[in-house]
Amino acid sequence: MATVPALDKPPVVLADPPTVRPRNGWRKYWHLYAAISPFYLLFIAFGLIPVGFSLYLSFHRWDGLGSMEWAGLSQYQYLVSDSDFWSSIGNTIIIWALATFPMIFLAMVTAVMLNAAVRFKNVYRFAYFLPNVTSVVAIAIVFGSVFSTNFGLVNALLQAVGLDQVAWLNTPWGIKVAIATLMTWQWVGYNAIIFLAGLQTIPSELYEAARMDGAGPLQTFFRITLPLLRPTLLFVLVVSTVTGLQSFTEAQVLLQNTSNDSTFSGGPDHAGRTMVLYFFQQTFDNNDFGYGAAVAWGIFLVVVIFSIINWRLVQRRDED
Repeated sequence: MATVPALDKPPVVLADPPTVRPRNGWRKYWHLYAAISPFYLLFIAFGLIPVGFSLYLSFHRWDGLGSMEWAGLSQYQYLVSDSDFWSSIGNTIIIWALATFPMIFLAMVTAVMLNAAVRFKNVYRFAYFLPNVTSVVAIAIVFGSVFSTNFGLVNALLQAVGLDQVAWLNTPWGIKVAIATLMTWQWVGYNAIIFLAGLQTIPSELYEAARMDGAGPLQTFFRITLPLLRPTLLFVLVVSTVTGLQSFTEAQVLLQNTSNDSTFSGGPDHAGRTMVLYFFQQTFDNNDFGYGAAVAWGIFLVVVIFSIINWRLVQRRDED
């Protein structure tokens, strides 16, 4: 029987896939861009443009009314040699240190206690968060009465234990302690809530294993809680640095009636004149908007440097 030879089939040629072209590009999603545009428009109008104008203004002399006069780098050169500016930096750093480290300690202790509490957790959280949402001006007025020399609660307590009165708002260190105490009271609750959120991310199995191994509360805290809270601690430290170095309202309200020199003088011997207070004094008391802008950029540089230092310190400990 004869076999029929198989015929070779021609190869199948696949056609190139059709090219997908975007339809109208961004016009297809214009309604989405329009939905998010208010934020960017407001940021440009009230954030980016003022920042750019302040940088431009720092190279000019201007009293706010007349024409601007080009000053070049002369205002930054004067800023570097301005003893009042360096004094305000020293005051700010001291107040920041007196407020931040006790605040972080108290906030962490409070967070640990809140995390261990079983009943009324939400009530405690509200109570500790309340000082942060209260008006700073109102808080400062209350603390002005608390630290009053003749009728203040603090001096009443000192007299009750047999100690002499302290003129808190009329001595350099008393002014710094009063401002730092106000800032500590204001931010302890807020940072306690942040620490509490960090504590609740730590697995409970780690604590159970530590208890089975015979670890006590202090060993558990330093070997488990504190190492795992380092990211939260870094966040709290950086935010506290940024807010603490820009303190203004606390000193301005507490000390506005303690000196006849200026509303922004910072009290006797300028002991409470922070960097931002000095910026307001140069800008609005002296009507020197150009130099005030240079001071503002100097403040920005100081805040950035201290934030980087704090971040590097915490990160280095984490790497070790």
